[in-house]
Amino acid sequence: MKAAVIEKLGDIPQYKDVPHPEIQNENQIVLHVKAAAVKNLDKIRASGDHYASHKELPAIVGMDGVGVLDDGTRVYAQGLTGMIAEKALIDKNSYTVIPEYLDFSTAAALPNAVLGGAMALKVRGNMTSGQTVIINGATGVTGQLAVQLAKYYGAKNIIATGRNPENLEKTKGLGAHKTVSLKQEDAALIKEIQHLHQETPIDLVIDYLWGTPTELVLKALKGGGLNTFSHTTRIVTVGSMAGETINLDSGTLRSSGIEILGSGFGSLSKTDLENFHKNILPEMFQLAAEGDLIIELVEGDIKAIETLWEQKIASGKRLVITINQ
Repeated sequence: MKAAVIEKLGDIPQYKDVPHPEIQNENQIVLHVKAAAVKNLDKIRASGDHYASHKELPAIVGMDGVGVLDDGTRVYAQGLTGMIAEKALIDKNSYTVIPEYLDFSTAAALPNAVLGGAMALKVRGNMTSGQTVIINGATGVTGQLAVQLAKYYGAKNIIATGRNPENLEKTKGLGAHKTVSLKQEDAALIKEIQHLHQETPIDLVIDYLWGTPTELVLKALKGGGLNTFSHTTRIVTVGSMAGETINLDSGTLRSSGIEILGSGFGSLSKTDLENFHKNILPEMFQLAAEGDLIIELVEGDIKAIETLWEQKIASGKRLVITINQ
């Protein structure tokens, strides 16, 4: 069969012939792959710069994808073997059925973004209807999806922040009530968020940036000290596109109702992930199939994997590799 293969860490995947995957136990089944999204994590694992980088080489790249089972059922699954291939092995007890009228490419692109959006909002952020939510870093794929999900979950006010002016403007059509440019001077940014917080207290911040932008948000939300009462604001960090670290003084937390926590595989319980696959993801697939959830794609055939892997993908779009569609 054909697959996207690296011979050593740091290689660009090559379109090559490889042996068909062989079932090793009764819990494994074959997926005839139709599409797989290329995410930052896929690239970092292939580069060797991640703790979960490929250990056995050569290796087929791609962690998850969509396709059909032998009986024709259309499913999404994480792969037991690399997923940018004509066939892959998956766990027969761990897949999500795709609606018949949802295209494979959209189905392949959604799960990672839904994991970073829905789980941050509902599971870690404990969002409830009527809240005011900031999506910090709303111009990327997951940020744009999070804006849509915040609206779907009933947010009263959605504030989108970002540096890309075109994508920031797009968030208004996705559900954002207000936008805040991160390209302005620090003092002006702090003042703008303070004004918004005073106008309608911010309940939840879903953060895809960390680094300096998050430091500035924290300064804006900092309490006033003695004889003042702070509104509780939960900050959920999902990504670190602007830096892995922040400067946070103890006084910021002592003087405010700020709560900080993370959302990612390590912070989600087994029950959370089961709920994701059984309930949340099917719901999101259905919304997308009905045209109520939008994700922008760049599609390319597996035969062109070398070029596609190196291609610079515009912010707010997800690369999807199609296979025998």
